[in-house]
Amino acid sequence: MPSHRAPDPATGEAQPLVRSLRGALLLLLAGYTFTLLSHPIASNYLGETLLHLVNLPFHEAGHILFAPFGHFLRVAGGTIMQLLVPMTVTGYFLMRRDHYAAAVCLWWFGESLADVAPYADDARAGQLPLLGGVTGSEVEGYHDWEVMLGKLGLLAWDHAVGRSFFVVGGIVMAAAILWGAATLFGSSPHPLSGSSSTLHR
Repeated sequence: MPSHRAPDPATGEAQPLVRSLRGALLLLLAGYTFTLLSHPIASNYLGETLLHLVNLPFHEAGHILFAPFGHFLRVAGGTIMQLLVPMTVTGYFLMRRDHYAAAVCLWWFGESLADVAPYADDARAGQLPLLGGVTGSEVEGYHDWEVMLGKLGLLAWDHAVGRSFFVVGGIVMAAAILWGAATLFGSSPHPLSGSSSTLHR
């Protein structure tokens, strides 16, 4: 009787399925990117997505981690940490030479950049609901970007700063998807293909 066994990734038997799944993820990210970027910054669509809830714990942890370095860095630490985490994960996969995973994490970095846009854009208006159920206009010194831009003398530039985060985030997300596609469908061997040229110790 013929034996039935699961495909062995080490021999490359699983490669077509893995490639298909990874391609589907890229298509999903492309569609999601279009949806995110098709909404105006002021709508705070980004702030109402599931990924915003993923970014939020890192943002809040940044306030705590940067607290010993003074008031300004404590406030800025939320945004810094929110961007630093996906950057770090991207670097980790780059060091492991897993370029597809690095591309997906780079997309997350771009999404996190765009996620900052509504918050920065709201610095003067202070209308966004913040953690705790209040807005920046209700509690003085509670809105990160009002504090940061105010300290830097750039409060009048809040919309420009927000647009910059939004545009750069969109560019990074698009570049990450293209990189992921080039990695997936290019000529370079798949890490699971068993080729000795792709094995690094």
